[in-house]
Amino acid sequence: MTLDDAATSRHGRDGRAPAPVPPDGPRAAAAGMAARMAEYRTARAEIERHLLPLATSIDGDAFDVQASLYDLTLRRGGYVMLEQAGRAWLGQVTDLAVASQTAGGAGLPGADAVTVRLATGSGVVLDGDGTPFHDAAVRPAAPAEVGDRLGHGPARRAGLTVGELLLAPGVPVTLDSGGLGRHTFLCGQSGSGKTYSLGVLLERLLAETTLRVIVLDPNSDYVGLGRLREGADPALAARYAPVLGDVAVWRNDPTADHQLRLRFADLDLAVRAAVLGLDPVRDREEYAVLSDIVGSQEAGRPLLTDAEQLLRAETRGARELGLRAVNLGVLGWRLWGPDLPSLVAELREPAARCTVVDLGSLDTVQEQRLVAEAVLSTLWETRLARRPCLVVLDEAHNICPADPPDDVSRLATDRAVQIAAEGRKYGLYLLTATQRPHRVDQNVVSQCDNLVLMRMNSAADLADLGRLFSFVPPGLFAGATSFGLGQALVAGKVLPQAAYVQMGRRVSEEGGGDVPAAWAAARPA
Repeated sequence: MTLDDAATSRHGRDGRAPAPVPPDGPRAAAAGMAARMAEYRTARAEIERHLLPLATSIDGDAFDVQASLYDLTLRRGGYVMLEQAGRAWLGQVTDLAVASQTAGGAGLPGADAVTVRLATGSGVVLDGDGTPFHDAAVRPAAPAEVGDRLGHGPARRAGLTVGELLLAPGVPVTLDSGGLGRHTFLCGQSGSGKTYSLGVLLERLLAETTLRVIVLDPNSDYVGLGRLREGADPALAARYAPVLGDVAVWRNDPTADHQLRLRFADLDLAVRAAVLGLDPVRDREEYAVLSDIVGSQEAGRPLLTDAEQLLRAETRGARELGLRAVNLGVLGWRLWGPDLPSLVAELREPAARCTVVDLGSLDTVQEQRLVAEAVLSTLWETRLARRPCLVVLDEAHNICPADPPDDVSRLATDRAVQIAAEGRKYGLYLLTATQRPHRVDQNVVSQCDNLVLMRMNSAADLADLGRLFSFVPPGLFAGATSFGLGQALVAGKVLPQAAYVQMGRRVSEEGGGDVPAAWAAARPA
């Protein structure tokens, strides 16, 4: 700064000194500002506290809602009564957020405008008649009101009571069993209660309907479906008791009633080639030999019933195939059992109503993939029998992955996609369960008309699910990040009014289980 600048700064542009500021000027200005701010905050709080909970609908189906943030009683997914001129409707809040609006004009002390914060959201009318309304009063619905107005679904089909409404405790959630005639997607991250909840659904389905069930069980979680758990609810246990003798568990255990075994001859050409790592172009000579062997079997000349017989066969090239099987370790699989009943034979002519295929009892991942493929292929092969069947693919990211790691897995995925696309007309209904939605083939997921979503923290997964299951109000997906154990968003044909559900209690024994966390106990001082 130059001297001239300094002089100008001290005396003003005209050279005269500015008027002196009283010594207490800054303090007075600060005090005045504090008073105005206090007045502003008081006005804002007064407005915010007196905001009325009101809802408006222009079509009688969907509504917008506002409410004060003070003592807020509205909840995302919760139920409300919408009341106006002596009429009342049951509604569900599907989205809720904090918003800011400017209130201004006469009557606001000390300020021309005040920015107020409030809760705003949207919802659906659950029992309306299409009548629009404006500024209807909103209050939380009592559980009894929710139960009375929601009803209990179509009486002509069995109801599956799987739990109660999370936000209306005591109101039972009864799924429409007929809705399982569409494919179902169940997902939730580890620790959400996915396995337990799927067990509840399967128990109710077995107890209340005659639908055949096949479970691909990678972690041995459902091997106890044929045994009552200690302390089970007496009424539920009595209803489930007739099911116990109709559950067959196929597992890789010499002491099992149903030993999990396949025959090489049970597999079609493409699967046998995949097991032996054969490519029809790269390995054309060996592939042609295998094709001849399969053709001979199909013509009624069973040259080979098991992979080990390849080593002893006189057919030209068969021994080379046998050596290939030895080098790949295929002959070491305990899965082969030419002298034991085959799982494929059971699938073709079922003796049990519920078949649990204990993939977790197998020694290798390759055997698990092969059995999964054999089950899906056999069901597709016998589709013309039109026997209704629910096919449960637990840990589906391993059974029909988006990126199959080998040829057998690719064939299993292709078959799952085919069943998802066309199986329903033959009575084949998928229930696909996973903790990794993005790793399941999207052609399977996109065919599902039912969703059971448990706790899920991944924003990317929730966004994908929102896109694939567009029939679910978008705001409800946000609740999945805060779900507790056994809590879920259920929507679709099984429950047309999407709801947050607290799943009920199991009746049968639960298999699998986590390793006890005794290591986390505090050490003695």
